[in-house]
Amino acid sequence: MRSRLNSLNNLEQRIVAGIFGVVVIVGSILYSDLTFVLMVSLLSMLTQLEFYKLLGLDGNLPLTYYGTICGVALVVLTYVVEKGLIGFENYFLISPLLAMIFFIKLYKKNDLKPFTNIGFTFLGLIYVALPFSLIIVMAMRGQDYNPEIILGSLLLLWATDIGAYFAGTKFGRRKLFERVSPKKSWEGAVGGAFSAAFIAFLLGLYFQTYEPWQWFCIGAIIVVTGTYGDLVESLFKRSIAIKDSGSSIPGHGGFLDRFDGLLLSAPFIVTFLKLFS
Repeated sequence: MRSRLNSLNNLEQRIVAGIFGVVVIVGSILYSDLTFVLMVSLLSMLTQLEFYKLLGLDGNLPLTYYGTICGVALVVLTYVVEKGLIGFENYFLISPLLAMIFFIKLYKKNDLKPFTNIGFTFLGLIYVALPFSLIIVMAMRGQDYNPEIILGSLLLLWATDIGAYFAGTKFGRRKLFERVSPKKSWEGAVGGAFSAAFIAFLLGLYFQTYEPWQWFCIGAIIVVTGTYGDLVESLFKRSIAIKDSGSSIPGHGGFLDRFDGLLLSAPFIVTFLKLFS
């Protein structure tokens, strides 16, 4: 399978891998809340591991496996609390897990910059695990699982990416943020915004959970913060002189490349939903 994908050009790889990924992700979302949580936990784990691996390329020594365990624990804990299986006070269980990071680093004799790497360990939790945990919060209305907001947000994010890719490829002239990402253009950003607006219109027609104006607001949030999320990840890759965060997803790079927009969109979407829904 992998060798066949490698024989295709980049666009063909993007399409094939994208279709496969969409089927798996959408199927997990729609099947049940348990498959949804398993999918989110797996993506959080793989993305956080990739983030720590990239930090290691620059000579850093974050607590890769322990930090990732804490991240997955946060995602799972968020689900069982939001589902009402345990009380809200159980969120405090994450506190001693995080405090252990300091104790573990105390015994790492070969780490010349322990507090720098403690900071990078926490950064992986804040940048990756926390947004994936907020995706769990997005999916829960009260104590009931509602897949519409997750599916709608992903459709908006994918529409933004696809619209930006094709509009930027065809019409891209004016650089959006050349210092960080030379290939991104204002024309691509506008194309992504129009694609997201069209999907928001359809979501307002066919999804019942939120009003049309709310879908347009969520779409606007994703267009802006998703673009910034992509730029932030580009800044991170540029700081360690790499092109892609990995090669796990043919045609798409790594998990950070694929979910960078979602990582920075999730906090803003959750805040909007809590205040205006």
